[in-house]
Amino acid sequence: MAETPGTGAAFGGRRALPPNTSNAEENDPPTVELQGGLMPRGFNPQDYLNVTDVHLFKERWDSNKVDHHTDKYDSKKLIVRRGQPFYIQIDFSRPYDPRRDLFRVEYVIGRYPQENKGTYIPVPIVSELQRGKWGAKVITTEDRSVRLSVQPSPDCIVGKFRMYVAVWTPYGVIRTSRNPETDTYILFNPWCEEDAVYLDNDKEREEYVLNDIGVIFYGEFNDIKSRSWSYGQFEEGILDACLYMMDRAKMDLSGRGNPIKVSRVGSAMVNAKDDEGVLVGSWDNVYSYGVPPSAWTGSVDILLEYKSSQTPVRYGQCWVFAGVFNTFLRCLGIPARVVTNYFSAHDNNANLQLDIFLEEDGNVNSKLTKDSVWNYHCWNEAWMTRPDLPVGFGGWQVVDSTPQENSDGMYRCGPASVQAIKHGHVCFQFDAPFVFAEVNSDVIYITAKKDGTHVVKTLDTTHIGKLIVTKQVGADGMKDITDTYKFQEGQEEERLALETALMYGAKKPLSTEGIPKSRSDIHMDFEVERAVLGRDFKVVLTFRNNSPTRYSVTAYLSGNITFYTGVSKGEFKNETFNVTLEPLSFKTEAVWVRAGEYMGQLLEQAFLHFFVTARVNETNDVLAKQKSVVLTIPKISVKPSRSIYQGLVPGSLQTPKSIAMGSASRNSTHRGLHCACQVRGTQAVGSDMVVTVEFTNPLNEPLQNVWMRLDGPGVTRPLRKIFREIRPNATVQWEEVCRPWVSGPRKLMASMTSDSLRHVYGELNLHIQRRPSV
Repeated sequence: MAETPGTGAAFGGRRALPPNTSNAEENDPPTVELQGGLMPRGFNPQDYLNVTDVHLFKERWDSNKVDHHTDKYDSKKLIVRRGQPFYIQIDFSRPYDPRRDLFRVEYVIGRYPQENKGTYIPVPIVSELQRGKWGAKVITTEDRSVRLSVQPSPDCIVGKFRMYVAVWTPYGVIRTSRNPETDTYILFNPWCEEDAVYLDNDKEREEYVLNDIGVIFYGEFNDIKSRSWSYGQFEEGILDACLYMMDRAKMDLSGRGNPIKVSRVGSAMVNAKDDEGVLVGSWDNVYSYGVPPSAWTGSVDILLEYKSSQTPVRYGQCWVFAGVFNTFLRCLGIPARVVTNYFSAHDNNANLQLDIFLEEDGNVNSKLTKDSVWNYHCWNEAWMTRPDLPVGFGGWQVVDSTPQENSDGMYRCGPASVQAIKHGHVCFQFDAPFVFAEVNSDVIYITAKKDGTHVVKTLDTTHIGKLIVTKQVGADGMKDITDTYKFQEGQEEERLALETALMYGAKKPLSTEGIPKSRSDIHMDFEVERAVLGRDFKVVLTFRNNSPTRYSVTAYLSGNITFYTGVSKGEFKNETFNVTLEPLSFKTEAVWVRAGEYMGQLLEQAFLHFFVTARVNETNDVLAKQKSVVLTIPKISVKPSRSIYQGLVPGSLQTPKSIAMGSASRNSTHRGLHCACQVRGTQAVGSDMVVTVEFTNPLNEPLQNVWMRLDGPGVTRPLRKIFREIRPNATVQWEEVCRPWVSGPRKLMASMTSDSLRHVYGELNLHIQRRPSV
């Protein structure tokens, strides 16, 4: 069955087959395999049992797709899940007689199939199916037709198999010809107890495998925002695109049944850092050669473009990487969710602490400070067993496709056990120390003295991993999962987890033993009053003296334009002032930030970062605080016109949701930024409805190169339209006719981006009725 290269290639002094790394490449087995290789005189294959047709029952309403939860895939192929029986029917040239006729079904994947690699699977006809094994059982025979129940093993390769039927004769085997119509996709099966991705909760399976619309949280800890994301894992062509990703990674087919290996390969392939993967990351606010990350509404456009062009798509940031990776995992059948960590540490030197170096006057030393704190960071969790780890470390695993640090020679991260991270067991693969630092490292403030010595001044044990969230099951709200990653701050268990992590070999070059976490005599804090894009606002600092001694404080405030990753673009504000604190008193100082100081430098997501350091002159104690703020941006509303309610079933339209988003580079507060999405027509499967997206330019200058995007899985394919210019206060309309093909709760998502105005977004909840009965 396996192909042997004609030249007999030798590897390491032995004959071997080339690597079998492509699901797309094929090698057709012979239709006739005769004993001895010679055809006997008078042998006619037509004299024996011959296959005339094969029926796979692959329509959406057939039990094969309904029972396997694959009826949502927009594909005419048979898609089933491993470890669970499905039905096929074989028509023969004459009635089948089990006493003298012998046949079997064969499944083949890749170009160099081998039985011991699981890439060539001869399925035996058995009297009873056995759990955990391939087998085919005859269910019924009628005239010339035989119906079989075929059961894949629960650990078989995931991918697209070619199917053949082989019939035995006295002289050899007669096999059906290659027929693409009988190709069968086999996926992971969270409904099967023997599968490594088994999840025992129906509602969680519905959410983490079958839900094709998600919510991704971003923003800042004190100003959390959210936006919907179209995963679109069931859309036409997406399954093939996901399989192509593993082909592009040259992943051996024999490893594609292992969710640990599949998720690790996926985390590398979603980014294009070193392997020509799906997405090019960009954090420099320059997107001339592609699409700004904020313009994407989902994964479908990205994956289809990657598959068709076979080149990386530009551009993505962490939430885009996480959204695409979630599509990959759910499409293949691995339960997955997007997670957001607020105040996420990027530990560059794997010492499980964030080192912030200060000059002797309290200013940050940017040359020495290499670690950074992201305002938020998105990654994924995938559900699977971990037989490679001790008992108890299965379940949710962190997998991160944003290219941050190198792991075994590639930019990838995970899978790392969430349970192992919580308890500090960072010795277990993969990349647990890096993830542990993201959620539970200490912030260490170190003074770099002029004589070259470094002195640890203070530490903050509570800043990192303030809040870790994901989407609620069955709802669009936010679920706090911080306690799955770490014990409550201040508890003995939390410190023990950190000590355990350090015990397992992490570097810790500077001792923090005996360093006070905070001073009891002088306390400093500051708040940024509500900051609106284009307006002046105040930063109010509060100093409190809890002692009977009079103190003087020298304080320094630095305001920086930052990427959401915590990396500074540049300082726009700095101010030094002195404060005298009487015994047992407090004093406030207000620093005004003028719009003209920051407006010309803003980045896409309008993040400002303030760092305040203060030195108590009498004791030389150093106090330090840092906070980020997201400027409030004019709202974009997506709502139906009044006419949308006419002729609809009461309750069929949910209250529209509006997300506050907008420009990070122009003042649009004088008028409301408004992009309305209106729907006319019957909201039902198979019925045409008109979607109108309307946008009014609120700026006093023209918008150039305006791209509008519309997406809605099950309602419309991803669409886009360009307007070369929209003049000040002008309104443009864009109409599209959509014909929904999926019933139930659906969403329309629209985004707008231009040269000077970005992050404009809105969505509309719909309820699509079933196809009207005739």
